[in-house]
Amino acid sequence: MAAKSGAFRSSRDDKAKRESALKPREVAASNLDRLIHERTRLAIISALAVNASLTFNELKDLLRVTDGNLSVHARKLEDAGYVACTKSFAGRLPKTEYRLSATGRRALEKYLDHMEALIHATREG
Repeated sequence: MAAKSGAFRSSRDDKAKRESALKPREVAASNLDRLIHERTRLAIISALAVNASLTFNELKDLLRVTDGNLSVHARKLEDAGYVACTKSFAGRLPKTEYRLSATGRRALEKYLDHMEALIHATREG
């Protein structure tokens, strides 16, 4: 019986150590960056994270969104400083190009770390 009690205590202690290391308040889903967590904005940030830059039309085609939808979401990311927008002309046609800023890259890394911790806490819970 002592062996079972000791094994149970060890298992319980290990679980408590894992849970305290995760700091549940920090892992809570409600603490996610809501600006990035929205599907279209996460897609924009993710696409820019793996490309040096993308034009408005490239993003629109890649994400399969409307002009208005992309414009609204890109503006929110730009206002937050997560995305840099450069407007120019190619001949007579306007060209809008987006790049992920250093602030945006840090925000994405923090978001991904948080999601990984949330997934880990959920699987361990």
